[in-house]
Amino acid sequence: MIERYSLSPIKELWDLEAKYQKWLDVELAVISAFEEVGICPPGTHDKAKAAATIDVTAILAEEEIVNHDFIAFVNCVTSPMGDESRFFHLGLTSSDVEDTATSLLLRDALDIILKSLSDYRQVLYQKASQYKDTITVGRTHGIHGEPTSFGFKLLGYVAECDRNIDRMKAVRTALSVGTLSGAVGNYANIDPEIERLALAYFDLTPTLAATQVIARDTHAEFIHVLALVASSIERIAVEIRHLQKTEVLEAQEGFKKGQRGSSAMPHKKNPILSERLTGLSRMVRSMVPIAYENIVLWHERDISHSSTERFIFPDATQIVFYMTEKAQDLLQNLIVNEDRMLENLDASYGLVYSQRVMLALIDKGHSRDYSYTLVQKNALQAWDSRSSFKDYLLKDEDIMGILTESELDHLFDPTFYTRNIHSVYRKFEETK
Repeated sequence: MIERYSLSPIKELWDLEAKYQKWLDVELAVISAFEEVGICPPGTHDKAKAAATIDVTAILAEEEIVNHDFIAFVNCVTSPMGDESRFFHLGLTSSDVEDTATSLLLRDALDIILKSLSDYRQVLYQKASQYKDTITVGRTHGIHGEPTSFGFKLLGYVAECDRNIDRMKAVRTALSVGTLSGAVGNYANIDPEIERLALAYFDLTPTLAATQVIARDTHAEFIHVLALVASSIERIAVEIRHLQKTEVLEAQEGFKKGQRGSSAMPHKKNPILSERLTGLSRMVRSMVPIAYENIVLWHERDISHSSTERFIFPDATQIVFYMTEKAQDLLQNLIVNEDRMLENLDASYGLVYSQRVMLALIDKGHSRDYSYTLVQKNALQAWDSRSSFKDYLLKDEDIMGILTESELDHLFDPTFYTRNIHSVYRKFEETK
């Protein structure tokens, strides 16, 4: 992961020293379990823990010789030990320790992301509440549809965020597994009770029917959920990018004092953070196919997944954490131009009220097809001539033979479209 998008505290999780420490924690937990059942003398764990040191430079140098990172780790960590070294890595295989440690690392990363995602949700809901009664135009296919509430638009993102929080909690449970079952996973050289005791120290449960590795479908699910979180943030970022267009300008990113938008054009204020979030979301999604490919391993184990996971686990977790943190900044500093929203509402000459007019004609007893055709004729004329839709209706004898001018005025009230928004918010809050 490049430093530009690496934030504390999650970036420290993926330091080599942190990884080796997790490996050591797992090995020491197994020795504790050995002590508990009487396989090794009392005090073995404490002696091993006191003697063990993690020297990253020494481990990497040893790896140059043995060409195996885990063996290098074991050799270096146990070199200062006495007789207690006999019980270090006893009956285990490297995948036992690495996969269990990976579960711990991924769970730690998930907890950091989950806290940040919850904070993002809080900021998002505050904005949704603040602009609950702010009328704006709703767009479909990028075209004016009907008036809506800007806060209500944001509430949809809140609901999506809640679903992602639920998904992250569920995948946290799925990730909270380990394996200490030995070569090919058949417990030939280690008792399942040792696995149960050692994993319990970390609040992990044994994975069911392990091979030599933990099956990668859970890891794929985790990366998949991260991609959903990233895509959700990208969705609002893309909305803001559109709303910041010069022709729209309904909302825009904050622009701090001294900030520059363009090296060539001094007037520019660009949605750089939203665009950055879009790009980073693409990176996370690109890792999903790799995670799925890693499910398919040969027989009881191969290491075709290993090299890719050295990229996708640190990078995906760090990118998503960066995104959840920066999305909070984006929303907290968001500039909402309510006056411009009303201006844009009128930019389509009142056509946003076409459905209300059609429904009023239907309510007067006319068929839907007749009502639709009558309204569409006037709507297209208004659009082509860039003139008031309402004025065309007032001049239409067929329309005015059905509706009074007072009734027509009533149909062009934008607050009609937000009359049920508060009840939607109440329903939303009751479910939380």
